[in-house]
Amino acid sequence: MTVYRPELHVTAERGILEGPAGVFRTGGRDERVWHMFYQFRPTPDAPSRWGHQLSESDPFSWLECNDVIAPVGDETNVRAGSVIPVGDGIDLFFSSETPAGNTIQIAHVPLTDDLCADEDDLDVSPVAERIGAVVDDSAGDTNFRSPCVMPGWDSESDRDQGHAGWLMLAVTGPVTDPKPVVLTSDDGRSWTLIGPLEFDGDTGIDLDASLVAPRILRLRDEVSGDIRDVLFVTLERDGKDTAVYAVGELKGNVFRVETPFTLLDYGHDFTRPRNTTYTLAETAKLYERAYLYGFMTNTDRAGDPTREPNWDAEGWANALTLPRRVTLQGGRLYQVPAPGLPDAVSATDRARMWAGVCEIPTGSEVTIEVLDAAGEPAAVITHDGETVTLDRFDGTPATAPLHDDDEDNVTVIVDGTTLEVYAGGGSVVMSSRIWPEGGCLGIRSRARGEASISGEWRRGFAARW
Repeated sequence: MTVYRPELHVTAERGILEGPAGVFRTGGRDERVWHMFYQFRPTPDAPSRWGHQLSESDPFSWLECNDVIAPVGDETNVRAGSVIPVGDGIDLFFSSETPAGNTIQIAHVPLTDDLCADEDDLDVSPVAERIGAVVDDSAGDTNFRSPCVMPGWDSESDRDQGHAGWLMLAVTGPVTDPKPVVLTSDDGRSWTLIGPLEFDGDTGIDLDASLVAPRILRLRDEVSGDIRDVLFVTLERDGKDTAVYAVGELKGNVFRVETPFTLLDYGHDFTRPRNTTYTLAETAKLYERAYLYGFMTNTDRAGDPTREPNWDAEGWANALTLPRRVTLQGGRLYQVPAPGLPDAVSATDRARMWAGVCEIPTGSEVTIEVLDAAGEPAAVITHDGETVTLDRFDGTPATAPLHDDDEDNVTVIVDGTTLEVYAGGGSVVMSSRIWPEGGCLGIRSRARGEASISGEWRRGFAARW
């Protein structure tokens, strides 16, 4: 019996998950298939490779498939990258690491549906055909890695005209001094380096040598109606990875900042976000929203994930977040659980979900306790109308600020060792790993002072507590 492994979150069937590599969705509304590619190591001393899982209809029912890319020749690791549609197939952009350094390479899958027809006795699926390096040492820049690829604009001055060519964000330079850069391509094969990523405006953070894993997506702001770029970077500082985002407009290699960098997730264990890509026919329609995943890990890049209790007990480490439906409103991101989550939780054996609509005057609070198998609190979430605090009793509670116009609602999802909290109508998200003794028995809510819970909903085994 597994106690720690989540049922709705992606984890590696075996080994150490190291982050999402790329997410791709195909099909219409009633025939959607989600493909999750992730970087992982089958054993602690094995090189990194790409695994693959898929989920039909909803992004919660994941099935393990054969791996798609593994090191060959003198490669020491195959690291994460990006997935883009090409005809009926996809291109997998990945970082190829060798003793000489890193290059960005492509593997092509002619028919995406063939990824679902893996043979059980194969370690690596044969359908991903390696094309080779497409970005290597160029104009004094070396060690290209961590590619993010997306369609380019037909006209940078009029974003409603559609797409032409491709855009890439990547990282160059040594690991100790990474430099984000911008590249473009007409065909996705031949790439031109535009230059280092530069900023125009107040970034809100120090642009030091800790910026890695640049990612970008586009959303139409629901207030202004304009399509804006949302830039994500991961800050590697003081032994901890932190994901932040800025809103603005990328032209060439210059990002004009409108909303300075802001924390994407206020929990303990969120980093390296990845957005879902779609067929080109869907891309323009989906500027109204996006689906985002993140990496949930209790360690940084230099940490030891085998110290997680689930490693010795069940042979796996780390997890990805649930998918988040993301919108842009007045220059701020709002993140809510993807549709279908309540039904998905109800279909599990051990996951729990609590959602409440509250009224929380100043000086009052609502507390939500995650209970272990003995009925004792393993974590507590406190909403006082101005902040949300997540305390997992390790001496480092995480706190998120709320805005005056944010709604006083809270949603809590516990799935194995994952805990995710949504509050303020999606203005605050908190992701943390916890290890309740014996698993999660249920979720208990309480209103204190003049606070009240006007409506609450529970999902999970017998909707406990």
